[in-house]
Amino acid sequence: MESLLQGFNEALKLIFHLDQTLFGIIVLSLKVSGSALLISTAIGLPAGALLGLKPFPGRDLAISGVNTLMGLPPVVVGLFVYLLLSRKGPLGFMGLLYSPPAMIIAQTILALPIVIALCHSAIRNVEPIIRQAARTLGATSGQETLAVIREARYGILSAIIAAFGRVMAEVGAILIVGGNIAGYTRVMTTTIALETDKGNFELALALGIILLTISFIINAALHGVQKRGSVKTS
Repeated sequence: MESLLQGFNEALKLIFHLDQTLFGIIVLSLKVSGSALLISTAIGLPAGALLGLKPFPGRDLAISGVNTLMGLPPVVVGLFVYLLLSRKGPLGFMGLLYSPPAMIIAQTILALPIVIALCHSAIRNVEPIIRQAARTLGATSGQETLAVIREARYGILSAIIAAFGRVMAEVGAILIVGGNIAGYTRVMTTTIALETDKGNFELALALGIILLTISFIINAALHGVQKRGSVKTS
C-alpha cells in the first residue's frame, strides 16, 4: 500500500512539474488522435449523410457493413496497416511504417466506421418534415441536406466525440504500426504498457491519470451534447 501511495505521489509530481517526457507523450497522443478524428470526420460525415439521405442500390448492405466495422479489433487494423505499409506492401515505397502518419492511418480506420454509422443514425432520425419544409421553401438539394445536418448536429457531435474516445484509448493498432519509439511514436497508451512492464510505475500512473482525465472530459462532453439534444427534441 505504501509503495502504491508513493507511486501516485511521484506521478502527481511529474504532472504538476510539467515533466518534458510526459508532456511530449501527451502532445503526440493528441496530435495523432486529433488528426485521425479530423480525417474521419471529413470523410465520415458526408458518407453518413449519403447513407441517410440518398437511396441507392446496395445501401442496406453498406449500412450493415459500416455497423459491422464499428467493432473492428484494433490488432486486426494494425496488422492490415502494417502489411499495407511494410517494405513489401503496396504502399511500402512511402516509408510510413513506424511513424506518426502510420498511426494516424490506423486510428482513422478505427474511427471512420463510428463516425459514419452514428452520423447516419442521427440524420435518419431527423423528422421528415424538416426536408419537406426545406423543399416547400424552394431549397436546393444541397440546402436541404444542410438543413437536415443542422437539425442532426447534436447526434453528429456525439458521433465525433465517441470516435475521439475510441482512438484516444486505443493501443493495439498503433503499437503494431508505430513501433513505440521513444520521442517519436510513443503515445500515452503504449507508454503505459511499456513502463508497466519495466516497473516504472510513476510515469505509467501519471499517464494513466491524464488519460482518465481526458476520458472523463470526453464522456462529460458526450453526456452534455446528448442531454442538449434530448431537451431540444422533447
